[in-house]
Amino acid sequence: MIKVSVMYPNGDGATFDMDYFRDSHLVLVRHLLGGMLKGIAVDQGIDQPGSPAPFLAIGHLMFDSVEDCQSAMNTHGPRLMADVPNYANTQPTIQVSEVRM
Repeated sequence: MIKVSVMYPNGDGATFDMDYFRDSHLVLVRHLLGGMLKGIAVDQGIDQPGSPAPFLAIGHLMFDSVEDCQSAMNTHGPRLMADVPNYANTQPTIQVSEVRM
C-alpha cells in the first residue's frame, strides 16, 4: 500500500479552510482519482500549550501501488494543486510512503 501525505505547514499568518477542503476539494479528489484511490483520511493539527501544531492539516491518500499513485498524480496532480489557494495560503509538503503496518 502506498500513502501520499499532503502536509500544510503552520506558521505566522498561515490559514486553512477545513470546510472547503472537506466539502469541495476532497469531492474533487474522489471524483478525479476514482477507483485508483483506495482510501482517504484527514488530520487537523491541534496546538499544544506553548507549542503550535507544525501542520494545520495533513491529507492522506492511499493507493495499491507506486504506479497507480504516479499515474493519478501525473494525470490529475496539476488540477488538484491548482485548487490549493482556495483553502490554504501555504504550499503543502508532499511525502510518498510505503505503508509497513
